[in-house]
Order: sequence, then structure tokens, then C-alpha cells
Amino acid sequence: MDYTSLVKDCLKKRPAAQQQLYEHFAPAMLGVCYRYTKSMQDAEDVLQEGFIKVFFHLDKYKATGELGAWIRRIMVTTALNYLKKNKRYREELVFAEMPLHPVSDNNPVIQLDAKQLSELIRQLPIGYQTVFNLYAIEGYTHVEIGAMLGISEGTSKSQYARARYLLIEWIEKYSSLSKQEQYAGK
Repeated sequence: MDYTSLVKDCLKKRPAAQQQLYEHFAPAMLGVCYRYTKSMQDAEDVLQEGFIKVFFHLDKYKATGELGAWIRRIMVTTALNYLKKNKRYREELVFAEMPLHPVSDNNPVIQLDAKQLSELIRQLPIGYQTVFNLYAIEGYTHVEIGAMLGISEGTSKSQYARARYLLIEWIEKYSSLSKQEQYAGK
């Protein structure tokens, strides 16, 4: 979809255009915000703050890339800033330099839908969750994540490995519970 005229109308401060842009992108961006926070209320706060930044900086959008990707980057940055300035998250967002734990490449064969996996990711400690989202979902490198969070590349790798290890452990537990339930039902 070509958003050129919609962006131009938003830049002219036309409320209908701003509302249309918001309504089009808000549902997906709320999902992005929710991945970084621990409550829907916090995610909605990040979304609102993010869209204020979108409209304030829309003149910087060059239309060389996808508008949704540009908005997504703003939402991720806004979420990270929210975590850093919110006392509840800031206290949990501590990254310790620790050696990497070995992570099994034996991926458990289990059917998890996206919602179940998303909920497992949200149960991770906030530091693990943040690095996991930035690396595995957003596609940032560990060097970029380190710069964004003020940590070393090694710490980013360690946090990602720990998050992955926990997720695999939880999925394996879920898988064995699921199999036990299947056998009990027979």
C-alpha cells in the first residue's frame, strides 16, 4: 500500500489522516509494545508515547523503506526507553556479565501457536525478554543490542542464550505434560 498521500496529509496536521494512520498501524504496534512490557496497560502507554513520536518525527520519514518498519523501530526504541525510565522495569533490567550456558540444538517437537509462544517469552525475566525480542524477533545484531541497552556484545549473547535455554526448558516441560495428558486420556 502506498502511504505517500496519507503521510503528506498527516504532515499537514489533518486529524482524519492522523487517525487513519493510527488505526491502521496501532493493532500491530500494540503487539510490538506488549512484547517488551509485562502488562497491557504499560504496552498501551508505550504505544501512545510511540505514536506521539511518530507524528512529531514524521517529517523525517524518507519513504525509502516501508512505513510500518519505520514506525516499528520507533515503537521498539520507545519501549526500551520506557523500560529504562520506569522504576519497576529498571530494577529488573540488570545485565550481569556471565559466561554463556550451553544451549541444546535439539529443538523439542511440539506444536505451540504464536500466542502460547508469545506468552512464554513474556514470562522471561525482563532482561532476557528484551534481548530475546530484539535479537530473535526484531532482527538486531548483538552489537546493535549492546549499543541500545548499554551492555557489551557478550552480555547480549549471554542474555539471549539464557532466554533461549529457559524457553527450550519450558517448552520441553510443556511437551512432556501435554504427552502425559494425552496418555491419561486414552
